[in-house]
Amino acid sequence: MLQVKNISFSYNKQTVLDSISFSVNAGEHVSIIGESGSGKSTLLKLLYGAYDLNEGQIFWKNQEILGPKHNLVVGHEFMKYVAQEFDLMPFISVSENVGAFLSNFYPEEKQARIKELLEVVELTDDAKTKVKNLSGGQKQRVALARAIAKQPEILLLDEPFSHIDNFKKQSLRRNLFKYLKEKNITCMVATHDKDDVLSFSDRMIVLHEAKIMANGSPKDLYENPQNKLIASFFGEFNNLKSHGILYAHQLKLVDTSNLKATVKTSYYKGSYYLIEADLNGEIVFFEHPNQIENGLQIHLAI
Repeated sequence: MLQVKNISFSYNKQTVLDSISFSVNAGEHVSIIGESGSGKSTLLKLLYGAYDLNEGQIFWKNQEILGPKHNLVVGHEFMKYVAQEFDLMPFISVSENVGAFLSNFYPEEKQARIKELLEVVELTDDAKTKVKNLSGGQKQRVALARAIAKQPEILLLDEPFSHIDNFKKQSLRRNLFKYLKEKNITCMVATHDKDDVLSFSDRMIVLHEAKIMANGSPKDLYENPQNKLIASFFGEFNNLKSHGILYAHQLKLVDTSNLKATVKTSYYKGSYYLIEADLNGEIVFFEHPNQIENGLQIHLAI
């Protein structure tokens, strides 16, 4: 179990995290979300021991995680951290990077392990390619494979799919998070992408103004957003004076109602149109299967 006990951290006299506490069970997947500058990346670095805490303590099981004042070398064998900047060896191959820290005493087992990991991150065809010749997204996948090569007990991921093309991102998420669950590897992900969270996280921690604003399951936070910040993470929403926070899909076009609006714009979204309308001076968004003429008077229902 990871235990974070009342930690605080400041950078250049500016408080980044203030009295943060939470715990994470073995094998649990937790996502950390928040606006830019909310402390997501800083929190991961503190968990890794890259910085010294101003206050509080962090434990993995019974071992305290201490910063560089106490450790000449940052990091622990049981924990791996994948940052947004990849720490790879550019002049050797993908396979050699992934297997860099695996034992050479059992070469057949080592090669089988590398093959398995390259399948997880979908880089089998690039096994012999030198890392310097890879795209940013491919390098990110090499970094992920190398991080899980020795099956850490806990994995810390900072925006792990930020450089990866959309057509690869979906299957990579499924492969990676399925693998981590199968191996019972605890995972913490700092992300701005709801698709990293909704299907794959057991819990979601929301950081705001140096504090934990919310800590709960993605389903609970999605269905009952406490405020606009949480709702905005999940998609288009409305904050109506009379009804509070409503997602765009919760409003629909009807023949008659008390909610009368004027259509302003239709945005094509593939399987539907996102319609922007004026509701008594308030801008609202709702989903509709077809484009609607600008200026048309309509009625909405919840």
